[in-house]
Amino acid sequence: MNQSKLLMSAVLVLHLNLFSQETTPVQELDTIVIKSTRIDLPFKENSRTITVITSEDIKNSAATNVADILQQVAGVDIRRRGTGGGQADLYIRGGGFDQTLVLIDGIKMDDAQTGHHTMNAALPIEVIERIEIIKGPAARVFGQNAFTGAINIVTKKRLSNTVSANIEAGSFGQLNGSVTVGKEFENSSIIAHVGALTSDGYRKNSDYNNYNYFLKGVFNKKQQPIEVVATFFDKKFGAQNFYTPEAYGFNEYEETQNSLLGVSTTFKTDKFKITPRAYWKRGQDIFLLKRDDPSFYRNLHITNKAGVEVNAAYTSNYGITGFGIDVSRVAISSNNLGDRDRKMANLFLEHRFKFAEGAIDVTPGVAVTYFSDFKFHAFPGLDLGIVVSENLKVYGNLGVTYRIPTYTDLYYKDASTNGNPDLKPEEAFAQEIGLKYNSKRFTSSLAFFNRNATNLIDYVRTNTTDSKYTATNITKVNTKGFELNTAYRFKINNLNQMVSFGYNFLDDDILDQNKDLSRYSLNTLKHQFITRFTSKLFKNISQNIIYRHSERAIGTSYNVWDASVNVAFKSFNLTVTANNIFDAAYIESGFVPMPPRSILLGVRYGF
Repeated sequence: MNQSKLLMSAVLVLHLNLFSQETTPVQELDTIVIKSTRIDLPFKENSRTITVITSEDIKNSAATNVADILQQVAGVDIRRRGTGGGQADLYIRGGGFDQTLVLIDGIKMDDAQTGHHTMNAALPIEVIERIEIIKGPAARVFGQNAFTGAINIVTKKRLSNTVSANIEAGSFGQLNGSVTVGKEFENSSIIAHVGALTSDGYRKNSDYNNYNYFLKGVFNKKQQPIEVVATFFDKKFGAQNFYTPEAYGFNEYEETQNSLLGVSTTFKTDKFKITPRAYWKRGQDIFLLKRDDPSFYRNLHITNKAGVEVNAAYTSNYGITGFGIDVSRVAISSNNLGDRDRKMANLFLEHRFKFAEGAIDVTPGVAVTYFSDFKFHAFPGLDLGIVVSENLKVYGNLGVTYRIPTYTDLYYKDASTNGNPDLKPEEAFAQEIGLKYNSKRFTSSLAFFNRNATNLIDYVRTNTTDSKYTATNITKVNTKGFELNTAYRFKINNLNQMVSFGYNFLDDDILDQNKDLSRYSLNTLKHQFITRFTSKLFKNISQNIIYRHSERAIGTSYNVWDASVNVAFKSFNLTVTANNIFDAAYIESGFVPMPPRSILLGVRYGF
């Protein structure tokens, strides 16, 4: 289907007869309880930089996967190698792709092989209730890997007796389809999702076939509810130039699998809450340097992580105490990295005090972590908040953060890369001060941050003629910057409209040390500006326009425009999504150019 036909179809969609539809109530941000900490707090009361992407935001995002949604958040840098969420590296505030932790309903989805697989755990957008983005050091809450922040994907609680089907088709042979089912029984409820995202590819060897399976059940609801979540994601994609330049002439190919099984329940009294959980996570990665010749070069890595954790909170006259323990074992079997295993134990403790009739809150905390191969480490931290008025709050936080090397950092070897078994863990001391204003119509936040890191891991060559990079601890790196986000909601003809923008500035001195020798540090996002206009011109037609400006530390910059239109009928929706409308040429990661202009048409039907 060529783009001219798609554009004609889009015009026809906009001229269809309109049917009235009841508007769905939108959850106010202040009523959302953030689940990314051991102490549950309403969004307004948190003394950290937290961004919440609601299900309504997701609907208006002009995106088909989580990676594309996160790309629209200032302070978050998603460096994609292609489309469809096949592979995307996740960075927060200039950190590395190994330094941000992703969680699913609070279950840590860190990958011991490499942070390149972090986003493989991302859920299909149809089952997501919201995404909580915690920026800044979060090790005292989650342990290692939350070096620069954490992202918790919260799944929907229920979809009451519904069946919805979605099909999309568009440029580059894109064909996406999914079915989502929600069923309520007398003493249980089920959410199930099956989906596929496929494409012929927008350039040579960039095709993909991605399959998503999700199941969530709540059982024994009348007595002690037990929640079970299970996922299986299977991705097969051409990986042209993902790791080597075009001049090498390789035809790279990759397959990844990601599985999760988690079981949890919660016991509550007036003052005490305790949530035990058991989980198992499996990852598999097959990489071929020559797609049609597996015998030339093939890597196979299989990782398994199993663990149990207990999180609790106790409320007393002295405040709220949160504490927890997480014990796990991770193992890897790899033809390149070897057969290895690691045992981990994490102990967390924090307490929230309030003073001056609740106008001041102070939350000190600490995490103590044991690794069988890196021994004991502690991550203390402190949050402080001052309520200036009903809508305005000043806050600050500081903390020690930490990351142990991945197995790729330690042991990987090929013609251009050497791991280093003598690597030390990364460490940093981070500070932040900010203010946030929240009202029904206007929200705004401003935060200044600083991070002093030691032993950061980078892949460095000895000189500019050397073709081999070795994992190395960099002595010291300072990262600083600020972030501004604001949104204004208003009405035209009693219909909701919203305009928002975010700006993030980041500066570090890593280039002063490694400018011509580093593999990964050169692409830092120095300036990032994102704006969105979401509007309704009629009761059942909504439009969404997103503009992104990015300028990286090495001087490259680009501007990308995306847009979507949604036409809502009584039982189905029609969507038109346009990405990179003005055909910008840009690269987010490595050697891979991002797609040119594309159009996607979709139909979603609810039974």
